[in-house]
Amino acid sequence: MPPENPVNPVPPAGPPSPAGASPPAPAGTGSKLPVPPATAAARPAAAGAEDLSRRKFLGLISWSGLGWAAFSAASGVGSIATGRFMFPNVLYELPATVKVGPPDDYPSDDVYEKYKDSNGVWIVRDAGQITALITVCTHLGCTPNWLPNEGKIKCPCHGSGFRRNGINFEGPAPRPLERAKIVLLEDGNMMVDKARKFQYEKGEWNDPDSFIPVTA
Repeated sequence: MPPENPVNPVPPAGPPSPAGASPPAPAGTGSKLPVPPATAAARPAAAGAEDLSRRKFLGLISWSGLGWAAFSAASGVGSIATGRFMFPNVLYELPATVKVGPPDDYPSDDVYEKYKDSNGVWIVRDAGQITALITVCTHLGCTPNWLPNEGKIKCPCHGSGFRRNGINFEGPAPRPLERAKIVLLEDGNMMVDKARKFQYEKGEWNDPDSFIPVTA
């Protein structure tokens, strides 16, 4: 009998491989099997994750835009408030002095409204005097109206009523209207000066600068 080869035994021959089949990889060579391509189920999952990330990004941009808009609006309001503080409203003041013509321009007892809008005074002839009544209600500062058919000065704000000479008689006004200084100039014209005012309750209507005497 032939002796056995204990070093390199010859493996028994196996069945032949089918035609066209790849021979098995030798053991111990370290080769890896090829990775199969991504399945159809994995591809939609990846697309969904990408779409979710895009929506999160767009949402972040939207919230960021809203935040900047709110910040800009707040800054604008602050700037306007600062501007109003630095540059306060300037009220237009009517001229303090004005020539109102000679006494003959006011021939009868009445309330003359020629200078009401331009200078804030009524020229009043009453009981042998010409006075300049300031057109400011002594209640809360509204502008009253002369009502010739009723023969009174009436405030539209709270119903205060004044007689033609300025004395209060109805409503909440606590005192008569104020007079402005009125004097007769050398040229025969009268001049009104609102910088100086006269109050009835203080006895100032007796001051010669608060009226011009005329023939009744």
